Amino acid sequence: MNPLNQPDDPPVTVDVLQQVKPGCEAEFEQVLSDLVKAAKGFEGHLGVNIFRPANHSNPEYRIVFKFDHLSNLHHWEDSAIRRRLLERTKRFTSGSNQFQTLTGLETWFTLSSQGAIVPPPRYKMLVVTFLAIFPLINLLNLVLQPLLKPLPTLLRGLIVTSVMLSLTTYVVMPRMTKLFARWLYPKSKG
Repeated sequence: MNPLNQPDDPPVTVDVLQQVKPGCEAEFEQVLSDLVKAAKGFEGHLGVNIFRPANHSNPEYRIVFKFDHLSNLHHWEDSAIRRRLLERTKRFTSGSNQFQTLTGLETWFTLSSQGAIVPPPRYKMLVVTFLAIFPLINLLNLVLQPLLKPLPTLLRGLIVTSVMLSLTTYVVMPRMTKLFARWLYPKSKG
């Protein structure tokens, strides 16, 4: 299934914050490991990042799941194995977990070190996206157009757009987000 043809089934990022009971970190880590292994077996799973607590007096874990399509995320969320594993985590956690699901351009602007995913202002996303796409589209046109010249115009456009969006989503924007992190996500003064 091609995400470019499925606007109602976009790529998705799920950000989960979970408090672990003091002294239960090892048990939680085992269940978390089982959860990650299980998620990897589901279609469309693009990876998971685990950010362990920096402060042991506040043992909050951040887990970020990525799926290629919202429908594949729903298959994972509705699975019996996920329900069983989440039930096991309840013994080792306190409070309810906080989660946020993001689709669309916001997923380009997710930093791995933040406590929760809060997209930057739209004008900042526009500037960084422009700085990423302008050189990329010109480079792709320079490299691909001579190779694609024999093809019909619409097919050339489709191929260039598909390559550009794939590179933008998986290669360029994660690096641009890190490069511009201080501007996109300034530290609040407190």
